[in-house]
Amino acid sequence: MKKLFYLFSMMVMLCGVAYAQSGDKATISAKVTEHDFGNIKESDGKVSCVFTVTNTGKAPLVITRVIASCGCTTPQYEQEPIAPGKSGKITVTYNPAGRPGQFVKTIAVYSNGKDGAFTLKIKGNVQ
Repeated sequence: MKKLFYLFSMMVMLCGVAYAQSGDKATISAKVTEHDFGNIKESDGKVSCVFTVTNTGKAPLVITRVIASCGCTTPQYEQEPIAPGKSGKITVTYNPAGRPGQFVKTIAVYSNGKDGAFTLKIKGNVQ
């Protein structure tokens, strides 16, 4: 009976520690995760949009890398950690040169605020 009580006590303690630590993480979020450029002219050159990401967690959000699904898409992001409750910008530029027709590109944002990638998307139609 003593062993069972000891085992139960250890389980409760470990659950408490895990719960306490889970609240101290960064969390990445965004109100808008997709941008539609609509119809764009190839001759007008590159187009850009800005995504705003927010840290809704309780620890600083560190974006470690941002990767586009294609070489025609270039993401740029702020390197400084984003404090809890604050926001940062990710600028995505698409080069339509030699790419007529519809496009959909994804941008993977890696950070300490989510396991795996937080995904942003751009789309449009090159005329």
